[in-house]
Amino acid sequence: MMNFVEPLTDAKLRELQQHFMAWPNHKLVANAINSNGINQTAKNAKVLRQLNRTFSDEIKTGKVSNQKQSGRCWLFSILNTLRHKFADQYNVKDFELSQSYLFFWDKIERANMFYSHLIALADRPLSDRDVAFYLDSPDDDGGQWAMAASLVQKYGVVPRETFPENAVTENTSEFADLLNRKLRKDGLALRKLVRDGASDAEIVATKDQFLTEVYQITASAIGVPPERFDLEYRDDDNHYHFDQGLTPKEFYQKYIDVDLNDYVVLSNAPDKDYYQMYALPSQDNVIGGLSIQFLNLPMEELKQAAITQLQNQETVWFGNDVLKQADRKAGILDSQLYLQDQLLDVDTQMSKKERFETHEAEVSHAMTLTGVDLIDGQPRKWKVENSWGDKVGKDGYFVMGDNWMDDYVYEVVIRRKYLTGKQQAALNSDLIVLPPWDSLA
Repeated sequence: MMNFVEPLTDAKLRELQQHFMAWPNHKLVANAINSNGINQTAKNAKVLRQLNRTFSDEIKTGKVSNQKQSGRCWLFSILNTLRHKFADQYNVKDFELSQSYLFFWDKIERANMFYSHLIALADRPLSDRDVAFYLDSPDDDGGQWAMAASLVQKYGVVPRETFPENAVTENTSEFADLLNRKLRKDGLALRKLVRDGASDAEIVATKDQFLTEVYQITASAIGVPPERFDLEYRDDDNHYHFDQGLTPKEFYQKYIDVDLNDYVVLSNAPDKDYYQMYALPSQDNVIGGLSIQFLNLPMEELKQAAITQLQNQETVWFGNDVLKQADRKAGILDSQLYLQDQLLDVDTQMSKKERFETHEAEVSHAMTLTGVDLIDGQPRKWKVENSWGDKVGKDGYFVMGDNWMDDYVYEVVIRRKYLTGKQQAALNSDLIVLPPWDSLA
């Protein structure tokens, strides 16, 4: 077999340069890209004309939220879904729930989960792939639907003004750096105790001390969550409301009361079998909480389930790769937005299956579907509520081409009653556990 490990010789480099110089468009393309950047040069004006902001089916919503410099989109998206229910029922269009409240409890729960993993895997070397995964990012802003749902179920929710944002929650990088360093150091200490034969009592005591310190850091940075609070607001008709001494769980049960066990995450990962249940326990954040599970289905079935839920006036949490083919400022998502291949005369196109297999596909963001435009029953575009504030898109809302839905949406969260009989039956399939490094992670 030929040896393909070869150095780049001067002759080969001259050949590459000559090939580029022989390309008829090289000067024009290079000048345009150097002046404007690749995407701006490759932008497809036709897409801008096609994606108007009129939708056949649309849910009434208010102002968008803003996660700022943080990766808490998964929390914002689930709270957007829940707050719309309160806003609709109690006539408070711009009501918002506290993202900081769930963020606080996620830090404590994740630390507890991380310590448990490091103790359980103490007999493996640091080079072990599972151990390396947990040490790579013991604290992370990102998360999945089930993680957010677990926090809501255990701790309830509070209005935003009861536990507001602050400098740390709006820019989490310093906090994350500190907590990651703390957890890694603690993880090494717990591993050493186990490997040195320490008693169970000593290991538990050390873990508890570390959790005490994590709480101290988190409470100092974010604040101590309220155990009880007074709900006080005026509705959109200027009527005053006051409810005193609620716990966060009482507030949730009384004013929102959504059974989060009633939702199913539908995924579209063509590198896996369809009508099959998958689990990702490596990312579970609450011991005893909801486990991260997916029912993998063809894309058309995800879209139809989302349409059905929207037509029943319920928003849809969805996981996606917002960094692909997106104009953040204009709030446009379309697979043909940037014609990079045509501009540079190359072919970088891969199927969705190939993108999953090579980790080109990534669930990098979570947003909320609030509308769809149907022509003859078929979706043309979708209305998306983002959590990047009202200075992007149209007042913070994006318009998504149906082709982008096909290519870059990987998960939707749907109530069980909107699933077909075949999908319901597939929920009972044997659960396949995915490794921490799976493409859906």
